[in-house]
Amino acid sequence: MITEIRNELFSMQDKEYGIFQSKLIPTVDASFFIGVRTPPLRAFAKRLVKQEGIDEFLSALPHEYFDEYQLHAFVISEMKDYERCIREINLFLPYVDNWATCDQMSPKIFKKHKDELLVHIYEWLASKETYTVRFAIGMLMEHFLDGDFDVKYAEEVSKIRSEEYYVNMMTAWYFATALAKQYDAIIPFIENKRLDKWTHNKAIQKSIESRRISDEQKEYLRSMKIK
Repeated sequence: MITEIRNELFSMQDKEYGIFQSKLIPTVDASFFIGVRTPPLRAFAKRLVKQEGIDEFLSALPHEYFDEYQLHAFVISEMKDYERCIREINLFLPYVDNWATCDQMSPKIFKKHKDELLVHIYEWLASKETYTVRFAIGMLMEHFLDGDFDVKYAEEVSKIRSEEYYVNMMTAWYFATALAKQYDAIIPFIENKRLDKWTHNKAIQKSIESRRISDEQKEYLRSMKIK
């Protein structure tokens, strides 16, 4: 199956798109990009997840190409069995080495298992792996900033201290999104400078760029930038 999948990926190749992608994802060498666009990759994943032999592909880690990692993330995102989905994520996350694969992995089944999901999110937050931590923050942002919001989740994210750009950027993105959705609960994190300087300022920058933040709120946020 692995050879069949790779041949299918190359049949969908767009070399110029691969070059474009490689410039956006500097942590992956340009030679590892086949150049398959996202819509056909997602469609391919929806077909593959139903096939019995898919386990052979999922267990073939590390993959050879970036596009195979993307396909892997999309297959996991389509899984309807929550326990199987979690098992596959835990096997896959140590091999994720770029923001795109990390951010595009968003299992639909998580919406139905939020209580159980939180246990795993806390485990991922405690990881030393850059993209495991980034994935955890992303899941908190996606699933726990609306009706299931609790300020204690923001507390956990605010405690993260990392030298990794891709962790800090996700933290900033989380707080910018949280300000847009839960302003009154989140603004104290900015007022009290609960984040490191770079992440604090980046969260403010992203908030100011958002259409979901009022002009009055943006002006207030500007006044709290750390120089």
